[in-house]
Amino acid sequence: MKYMRGFTLIETLVAISLLTIAIVAPMTLISKSLAAAYYARDQITAFHLAQEAIETVRHVRDHNILATAFGTPTDLLENIPIEAPFIVNTLNDYIDEVACSSGTCPPVQTDPTSTFYGYGTGWTDTRFTRTVEAATVREEGGTPQEIRVSVTVSWQTGSYQSRSITISENLYRWVDDGSGA
Repeated sequence: MKYMRGFTLIETLVAISLLTIAIVAPMTLISKSLAAAYYARDQITAFHLAQEAIETVRHVRDHNILATAFGTPTDLLENIPIEAPFIVNTLNDYIDEVACSSGTCPPVQTDPTSTFYGYGTGWTDTRFTRTVEAATVREEGGTPQEIRVSVTVSWQTGSYQSRSITISENLYRWVDDGSGA
């Protein structure tokens, strides 16, 4: 018996503790890395949704410029609601301020057959909500000459954390449209 040695209880507990630390530490690192990757994915999607909305409002303004250039005098900022939140459907340049009249805009939807974001019948709500606002920055003679378009995209991360991103851009009345200014 004197030559038989075994592990004592303390040695066993130390070995189990080291083994637990060796397993838990990498698992915690993986968990945090996945959370960071999901947040980065959502943040990139939100940024692209916000930029897409600004491009759509710019396209509406530029369409009005072309209408004026082709002989139909049109206010450059026509169809862009000022001082009221609205949504834009980037698939058809549709601007709707009635959808946000209750104080909150509806969530952006996605087409179940593709990866397009927008609003459509039978489309699925996403976790992203996009609110677009245009405010007058400078006016002459009661006519806006410069507006600031701000887009806020908010989303829910997990069940408790709400995130948002806001970008803004100024749009100018840069050609004479005959609006009197």
